[in-house]
Amino acid sequence: MTKTAAQSPPKLLLSVKPYLERESLAAFFLGVSSGFPYAMIGATLTTRLAQDGIDKKTVTAFALAFLVYNLKVFWAWMVDGVRLPLLGRLGQRVSWMLLCGLLVIAAVVNLALVDPGADIATTALAAILVGAAGATFDIVIDAYRIETLKPYQLGVGSGMSQYGWRIGSAAAGALALIVAGRMGWSVAYIACAGFALPAMLTALVMGEPPRHREPTARKGLAELWASIAGPFVEFFQRSGAFLVLLFILVHKIGDTLANLTLRLLFNDLGFTNDEIAIYDVGVGFWAYLIGVFIGGVLYARLGLKRSVLLALVLMAVSNLSFALLAAAGHSNLGMAGAITFENIASGFGGVVVVAYFSALCDLRFTAAQYALISAGASVAGRLLTGTTAGALIESLGNVNFYLITTVAALPGIVLFWWMSRAGLVDLSIGTAGKEPASEA
Repeated sequence: MTKTAAQSPPKLLLSVKPYLERESLAAFFLGVSSGFPYAMIGATLTTRLAQDGIDKKTVTAFALAFLVYNLKVFWAWMVDGVRLPLLGRLGQRVSWMLLCGLLVIAAVVNLALVDPGADIATTALAAILVGAAGATFDIVIDAYRIETLKPYQLGVGSGMSQYGWRIGSAAAGALALIVAGRMGWSVAYIACAGFALPAMLTALVMGEPPRHREPTARKGLAELWASIAGPFVEFFQRSGAFLVLLFILVHKIGDTLANLTLRLLFNDLGFTNDEIAIYDVGVGFWAYLIGVFIGGVLYARLGLKRSVLLALVLMAVSNLSFALLAAAGHSNLGMAGAITFENIASGFGGVVVVAYFSALCDLRFTAAQYALISAGASVAGRLLTGTTAGALIESLGNVNFYLITTVAALPGIVLFWWMSRAGLVDLSIGTAGKEPASEA
């Protein structure tokens, strides 16, 4: 008994230690800067417009600014293939990090200075510019994170990045509300622009990622074409590449269908705003952070294939929990249980699936390939589910709808299981999932 007790602290420390490694801490600070532009054109801008008396139709139309994030694949190749003058001496990734950080700061300050009540069109353009700058910042941040982390750190690093993203977006949103209530929205947005600094300072302190690989040197049009086409050609030359892409497209459909409609379910079940704030926002936030930690630990212990498959199953079951809640009706205990399970599963799944997607990248084309993967994972879900969820609920009811979302998650589970058995998961891994950092 004494021996077991003496062994417990070391085991706990071993679980926590990967989160304290230099590369993992860097991923956290990168995540903080990644999350804040999204908050600036999300709930924060919605509140600002509403308080300025803008009508609801116009306010909801601003959600289109988020589409820029889904289009980033079309210019991500520039981050891999275009060397910046002067700044480029600091390294490809560091120079782009500094440039994009400055662009985000400029875009947020520009949005701070516009007056929605006087010129809504200029405000819309300013929001789109924040989205474009934020999306490009994300391209660099994702590439820097993947190339800084060693293969065994991809799980924990993905978790730390998501911790940073959640904290950065929440902190920026909270700071904006607090400052706006005292000094106005313009000052609030300018204050939040400083959230770009953690990623910029991280790049300066850490330097060029040790795993960054320059594409083969070419000149003229050949170099330009290689930068644009090279990432796609390399990816689709791998065994099972089209099945991997299919998995990327379908794995999140059930989860997206469910999450798009949770607030509608809560409204139908008669939950008050206070109950939603306590359970969905409060309990959900902490449950998600716990899920992220579990994901990092299990990724290291179970390995990529088993942890991803487990995560897919848990995310499907979490949809089933909302079918049970819909059947139970207004139940605070039921809501707390469903929200807790959903957020732990999402946090866990987010870590291990992002780690797998990160491992798919070739280190010569990290920015472009990860932009392709992340855009595919989100675009498909939004296009296929955004226009159908409401109609399905109206025709089938909440219980049957959430049962359907559970079934919709099955193709992704079966496909990944089959890919694992056939060896295609291993064959699809790029150099980001295999090649260690070179020793200095």
